[in-house]
Amino acid sequence: MSEKFQTINRDTPYLLPPSLQDWLPEKHLARFVVDIVDQLDLRELVTRYGGGGKQPYHPAVLLALLFYGYASGIFSSRKLEQATYDSVAFGFISGDTHPDHDTIATFRKRFLPELEGLFVQLLVVARVMGVFKLGKVSLDGTKVKANASKHKAMGWGYARKLEAQLRREVRELLKKAEQADAEDESEMDIPDELARRKDRLAAIKKAKEEIERRAQERFAVEQVEYEAKRKRRKDKEAATGKKARGREPTPPVVGPRDKDQVNFTDDESRIMASSEGFVQAYNAQAAVDIDSHLIVENHLTQQSNDKQEVEATLKGLKEVETQLGKADGLLADAGYFSADNVKQCEAAKVTPYISDHRERHNLPWDARFKTPPPCPPDADA
Repeated sequence: MSEKFQTINRDTPYLLPPSLQDWLPEKHLARFVVDIVDQLDLRELVTRYGGGGKQPYHPAVLLALLFYGYASGIFSSRKLEQATYDSVAFGFISGDTHPDHDTIATFRKRFLPELEGLFVQLLVVARVMGVFKLGKVSLDGTKVKANASKHKAMGWGYARKLEAQLRREVRELLKKAEQADAEDESEMDIPDELARRKDRLAAIKKAKEEIERRAQERFAVEQVEYEAKRKRRKDKEAATGKKARGREPTPPVVGPRDKDQVNFTDDESRIMASSEGFVQAYNAQAAVDIDSHLIVENHLTQQSNDKQEVEATLKGLKEVETQLGKADGLLADAGYFSADNVKQCEAAKVTPYISDHRERHNLPWDARFKTPPPCPPDADA
């Protein structure tokens, strides 16, 4: 190479054996994870894990790999195995060993209930060490695909049409059966055709019952919201002596809608809009401490609308308050904004930093830094 560039020689051997301790900066997250896992109570895992033929990996190693993988966005057991070869940080955690993906996946599946408690222990130890102090949390969600195809879902409107069609076919088949008895011959296996249609009718009946149940639950929620909106409107009119602006709240409609669906493979999942279009999925929510980037609350929901998840998040933060401390602020995008959510935050003594509208991308600089207009005199939170 030219003399003006740094000399790179990949063939020079080390004079002394290299040390894993020299590979990472002193304050690297991987060191922090290893130190915390060493302080966790792993007696139950150690007692239950191991045995068999060759020596197993210590639960602390596998646990630290999972913790660091989650913290750095690597969840697949195959990718975790590969990372022990490719990443200095993962190699440091595993002590330059390479647990295979089957070992990692089996460990995670076997100790899934225990891992939840250990994650809480990790947060508590981090707080004691001063690495983590709960303050403002940022809330967001992502759609997690269900193990089911959206093409296995049936809508209310289609279910009713198909049910009517099958009932007509059953009546026609019964007539053919009578004719076949009279003529003592048949071109098709009528009992088999009848059984197939009756099975499908039973499946449709079950799907319709589930859709009706969900519709009733939705109506109950929407009715409460409708009554609350009407009350706020009347209270404002009584306070100002003027008729409130805008349209009157629309009352909810009883019963299923044509697009209401249920999935035959996984009836707990829902069709949701995502960056990939509509998918059969769940809505996963995570609240993250904005300083340490540690997840302090998470839950899975069937609701595709994020507006309904602020209350659940506040409840989850309340449950860990004695262990982790109290959150004093909640950051969220416009998808979480509603007057009710602002009130929920204020009641929990958590300052809501929730955008009340969506902004266009790539705004000019003067629009981004423009001073917002002053609030009206009667503005609430």
